[in-house]
Amino acid sequence: MKTDSPEPTLRVAPRPGDINSNGHIFGGWVLSQMDIAGGVVASRAADGPVATVAIEAMTFIAPILLQDIISVYAQVERRGRTSMGIRIEVIADRARGAEQVKVTEGLFTFVALDDNHRPRAIEWDG
Repeated sequence: MKTDSPEPTLRVAPRPGDINSNGHIFGGWVLSQMDIAGGVVASRAADGPVATVAIEAMTFIAPILLQDIISVYAQVERRGRTSMGIRIEVIADRARGAEQVKVTEGLFTFVALDDNHRPRAIEWDG
């Protein structure tokens, strides 16, 4: 996905409080970063508020280390009447940027919301 989306939606460095007992970053921490990035892309595509309704696939490929800086790439993969699937990939810059490691990927579903927080139709361009 990185080649299709040259700029990351989000770049973040984990902090010491984000480490689990194995010395790696909590899976829940990276999941929340993915949800934030997916929400940014989905909100722009829906031209309004959205909510995460499902995580259809999530794969943890490699651990995130404390010194890593992660780049989260997100793009619309599937379009529906009120919802969309956002493909999200996380790449860790490791060893002061000398190495890039794909650490996780997933497919999140977001639904567009109206003023009453109910699903609303999305007007897709094209």
